[in-house]
Amino acid sequence: MTHTPPKVMTFSATDPTGGAGLQADLLTLSSLACHPLSIITGITVQDTVGVNALMPVDSQWVNDQARTILEDTEISVFKVGLLGSADNIAMVADIITDYPDTPLIVDPILASGRGDELADPEMIEAMVQLLFPLATLITPNSSEAKKLVSDGGEEVSNIKIDECASRLINMGSKNILITGTHEKTKKVVNTFYSNNGGIRPFEWERLEGTYHGSGCTLASAIAAYCAQGFLLEAAVEEGQYFTWQALKNAFKAGMGQAIPDRFFWTNHKEQDGGRQTHH
Repeated sequence: MTHTPPKVMTFSATDPTGGAGLQADLLTLSSLACHPLSIITGITVQDTVGVNALMPVDSQWVNDQARTILEDTEISVFKVGLLGSADNIAMVADIITDYPDTPLIVDPILASGRGDELADPEMIEAMVQLLFPLATLITPNSSEAKKLVSDGGEEVSNIKIDECASRLINMGSKNILITGTHEKTKKVVNTFYSNNGGIRPFEWERLEGTYHGSGCTLASAIAAYCAQGFLLEAAVEEGQYFTWQALKNAFKAGMGQAIPDRFFWTNHKEQDGGRQTHH
């Protein structure tokens, strides 16, 4: 029998454009030599400009999809994206609780790139209380991180990134990668925080344009490297490098955001790095 690739189970909603969501997960995991096992949590109506509608899948269907596969095969990593409802968040947390030794990467999606709201306060509370304590790593962008920790009585934009990380760790998160694309800095600074006090910033050349599915690509790439046996911090670094290259080679599929090219390495073009890490 031929080599069996590591298997990653991803929970997410569909994206007909292929830019974000479940389709982004499938492309990224496949590009990085993993076999994706896909659990549909919702169906979206969207294009490269934004999300027009989201219909969550019933939580029992989410449960049945996942547990049927989990009874059939072993997986290396769980990856969680847009879950669509608080019921689905609770159900996914219940499933993952039964697999405490399997790494979990969570991309806490709160809005589309255009700003369409995809998570209400009940969903945010469920994420923080039920999913984050189970996660090996969560990967919010800076805007999401600020919204996740805001108590409603403060100006969200004034919350510092380090303070976001501190609050998230106090809420039960183990490791956090906060991405800095939304911050007004010359280079993009993504910062990795661990609950043992470790902090490691990564600087990346800022690319022009906007991208559809960059966060999904990043979380899935990190999940793929974890599944391939990389230690978490190395998986975080390599996942960022993969995502930066996918964004650099992005293409316009419609009138909105560019689509990351998750198979950039098939172009046979010389790729430059542009990454700087601080230890």
